[in-house]
Amino acid sequence: MDTHSSINKTQAQARVNQIRAFQAEQQLLSEQGILQLDDNASQQIQRYHQAVLQQLQQSQDIDLNAQASHLSLGMQIVSFLGAVALAASLFFLFYQYWGYFDTPLQVGILISAPLLSLALVSWLQRVDRTGYYAKLAALVSFAAWVLNIVMLGSIFNLPASPNAFAVFALYAFMLAYTLRVRLLLAAGILCCYLFIGARFGSWMGNYWVSTGEYPEHFLLTSLLFFVLPLKFKQQRYEGFAALYQILAAVVFFIAVLILANWGSVSYLPWSHGVIEGLYQVLGFVCSALLVLYGIRQQAAKLMLTGNVFFALFLYTKFFDWWWHWLPKYLFFFLLGLTAILALLIFNRLRLVVQTAAKPDEVANV
Repeated sequence: MDTHSSINKTQAQARVNQIRAFQAEQQLLSEQGILQLDDNASQQIQRYHQAVLQQLQQSQDIDLNAQASHLSLGMQIVSFLGAVALAASLFFLFYQYWGYFDTPLQVGILISAPLLSLALVSWLQRVDRTGYYAKLAALVSFAAWVLNIVMLGSIFNLPASPNAFAVFALYAFMLAYTLRVRLLLAAGILCCYLFIGARFGSWMGNYWVSTGEYPEHFLLTSLLFFVLPLKFKQQRYEGFAALYQILAAVVFFIAVLILANWGSVSYLPWSHGVIEGLYQVLGFVCSALLVLYGIRQQAAKLMLTGNVFFALFLYTKFFDWWWHWLPKYLFFFLLGLTAILALLIFNRLRLVVQTAAKPDEVANV
């Protein structure tokens, strides 16, 4: 029998779907009289698949049918909403009764809240095979950690510092990699953006709170997060590599889109028109390269991200060029023609990809 201890949950679910598809196709071929197996061979195949499915379910807690898959999606949504509700409850509980406690008790509560929630996460991780309750508790623990840092700074009247975002990020990364929680990974990445951007802004002579006013603070950080999964493979962590690259691409293109339309927020010592033109070209080139990279790596989400931002850069230029002097019906007619042209180009790329894949498919058969 195959061993499945080294595969992650996504790979295990793909194997289950493959087995189910094989069983459905086998039944269809049998009903049409194309494939006829004797009872012994059919039972051997059925026993083998049943054993594989049982092993995968025990080791990875995957869904064996469509109904279970739908329920799992519902559980993920409910888990997220529950974590948000509990975190909000903790936040308002602190502020409702905070003034009734003296300083030592306040400090004790703040220190114990993340420690107790972390202990709860550790216990749930051992007893909860599905992982939903442990992940929910991890999100609450992160909220308690953020409250701890913020409220301790308020109690002792400490000056606001961007270093708090580094502390938030470290805790989020620790929980994310321990429990494989992509939402906490996203929180850690965003906290890193704020910390690095604030530090960069301070080096440039600005107050760190105004870091969001200068989008160039986030460009190098986006490149760093995009190439990080290429250097450090993360096969054990489902969806982590894609999340790094998608978030990095989204932040990068939002920053470039802002700079392409408002050159006044750039550090570059050139005229606003030159700066905007430079970032417009950069946006077009990088979004097109991301589409090609997504096609090459078979990363549909990255390809979609590149498509969306390429369209945004294109349509913002159309608005700058034609909105004020073209009739509105002609403006939207040109947009429609552009969409049709894009469909033709993508269909051409699709045919090229399918043609390139045929030799590999034949070789696999």
